[in-house]
Amino acid sequence: MTHSDKTFSEQVLKWFDQHGRKHLPWQQNITPYRVWISEIMLQQTQVTTVIPYFERFMASFPAVADLASASEDDVLHHWSGLGYYSRARNLHKAARMILENYAGEFPKSVEQLQQLPGIGRSTAGAIASISMGIRAPILDGNVKRVLARYRAVEGWPGQSAVARQLWAIAEEYTPQKRGAGYTQAMMDLGAMVCTRSKPSCLICPLKDSCIAHQMGEETRYPGSKPKKTKPERAVKMLMIINQNGEVLLEKRPPTGVWGGLWGFPEIQPDGNLSEKALQLTGIDIIEFEEWDSFRHTFSHYHLDITPVKTFANSSKLHSCQVQEGDHWHWFQPDTPSQLGLAAPVTRLLKKIKQSL
Repeated sequence: MTHSDKTFSEQVLKWFDQHGRKHLPWQQNITPYRVWISEIMLQQTQVTTVIPYFERFMASFPAVADLASASEDDVLHHWSGLGYYSRARNLHKAARMILENYAGEFPKSVEQLQQLPGIGRSTAGAIASISMGIRAPILDGNVKRVLARYRAVEGWPGQSAVARQLWAIAEEYTPQKRGAGYTQAMMDLGAMVCTRSKPSCLICPLKDSCIAHQMGEETRYPGSKPKKTKPERAVKMLMIINQNGEVLLEKRPPTGVWGGLWGFPEIQPDGNLSEKALQLTGIDIIEFEEWDSFRHTFSHYHLDITPVKTFANSSKLHSCQVQEGDHWHWFQPDTPSQLGLAAPVTRLLKKIKQSL
């Protein structure tokens, strides 16, 4: 480690000791399991949003064995509203692998951690450095921003050549000692000071040697992802209600959008509603009430949803195809849900409850 590298980590750690966050729930009682859950939750999600989810998750699944033995429905229920549900499915798979392949103990190397579903190089580095005392660089979104500005690295970090350059810089600056503090410090510096749109350069410990700051071009780095127009899709969500006031839910396929969650049967917006509902569910429906459409945006497309409140024809219901089980569920909106539900479905179920 050269003198300048030492100076970089020393400045960052000195700032962290004075200003860094030290009271977040996952910073207490540090274990590989708690660090792992927090790191996965914090991908694509703000700290303030994650805190209550993390606390509920830990209350229900305090250790990796609890998570491994839980049902997928229960895990997805605890994730409902956080989005990017493949994260929760991968957590569940990884917990079972840790139990089966490592006797319930987290593997003790970055390389082995990366073999687990949903754990990339940066998450593996965070788990290793924060909870195991292993020297390992990280490169989450906050750290990419700090390093790209500090060294004026051109280009979008999603490009492999730019990512390689940033990993090399991260490796160069990661100190031999106080790795846990340094890892947390870099995350905090990016989240609290070196922010995306209005960085607080005047209070940054690195301002005197940051190339982007010297040039007065902080927000030029890191480069932006090339703009792509998101495609649009439209669906009608059938909110079918039976004579008991229960709503029909369908379990979605295990992969893809809202994978493994429960939702309303979906049909394309065109064509005969009754015929399509009968084909999809085997239920003869009556009394349509179309609600206002709304847009739900995913990372890769826009989904325009038109909810349609309908009632099952009770005289024919006993002969329909729908059977309670793995694929269909008659849900009582008055009861607390223990199911994994996508955010728009939760919102619509509340509205149904108010309308009945």
